[in-house]
Amino acid sequence: MPIIGDAEVNAVAEVLKNGPLTNALGKGPKVTAFEKEFAEFANVSYSIAVNTGTSALHLAIVSAGVKPGDEVILPSFTFVATAEAVVMAGGKPVFVDIDPRSFNINPNKIEEKITPNTKVIMPVDLFGLPADLTPIRKIAIDHDIAIVEDAAQAHGAKYSGKPVGMLANATCWSFYASKNMTTGEGGIITTNNDEIAKSLRMLRSHGEKSKYSSLTMGYNYRMSEMQAALGLVQLGKLPSFVAKRTANAKKLTLLLSKEKRLELPYNSEVMTSSWNLYTVKLKDSTEKERDKLVKTLRTKEIGAAVYYINPIHLMPFYRENFGLYALPETEEAAKKVFSLPVHPGLQDSQVEYIAQTLIKSL
Repeated sequence: MPIIGDAEVNAVAEVLKNGPLTNALGKGPKVTAFEKEFAEFANVSYSIAVNTGTSALHLAIVSAGVKPGDEVILPSFTFVATAEAVVMAGGKPVFVDIDPRSFNINPNKIEEKITPNTKVIMPVDLFGLPADLTPIRKIAIDHDIAIVEDAAQAHGAKYSGKPVGMLANATCWSFYASKNMTTGEGGIITTNNDEIAKSLRMLRSHGEKSKYSSLTMGYNYRMSEMQAALGLVQLGKLPSFVAKRTANAKKLTLLLSKEKRLELPYNSEVMTSSWNLYTVKLKDSTEKERDKLVKTLRTKEIGAAVYYINPIHLMPFYRENFGLYALPETEEAAKKVFSLPVHPGLQDSQVEYIAQTLIKSL
């Protein structure tokens, strides 16, 4: 559950009382202010707010020029929206296996999947841990391919000491209620490219540069003023949310560090997680054993969960339309990982209870 206080309630109420509730071009005063503050947070020149994280992914893929027949390289171990956005644009998702340590796309597996039809590489900062963008960027430059980064879970994550997204052509964020900050639903695209920013602003509102004057095919993906008002307050609280998530993650790691059956989350000076999820791997186990352990934890009122139990390449629609893939690391992770709570609302005693209960349940 998101942490919502009086400041958020009052900010939304102010919009409801005084308006405007929205703007025909998506440029209302709250949205504009939110975009400005988020661009400063992400250390980029432009941010374009939209109604969902999926819309952000779709618009970024479209703005990269993906058309029917074009291919987009991405991991299968992620939420389905990453691939969904590619298909919505008419593109073909091409799945690549993950690094078993980070659960992110393995840069060493990308180049072998590149063809003359490859238009975009789409890394995901899974669970809040940045993908390894330096080698990915080199591959993209060498092959003249764009990078669209899925940072839906990475608010507050750092890559080489800077906010994620700095090495991508466009980066997409989600503000769904389970993320590190929320607007209820909502998303945003960040970029340093002036032409991409101009294109995104038109695409999100029916292809219009001015009202009733569509210059291109577009969509109705505007963010409302209520969402932006909520987002402005949440963005101000984000550093404290991430700091508490980080503290909770460090405490879990300390308490669980001696458990040989657990492979704990990867984190480094180069890739610093925002800890949207604290995901561990149960080594030397079967999927049935993992699921039994998660069920045990949940009966003890611990919100353990499995993300993502069904890799996208094994889902019927994608398997039937885009072919079969052998992704052993992806499939092993799907059978063995589970996530523990690191929510900023957790008290130290609760974090200790989670760790000790897990240890006793192994």
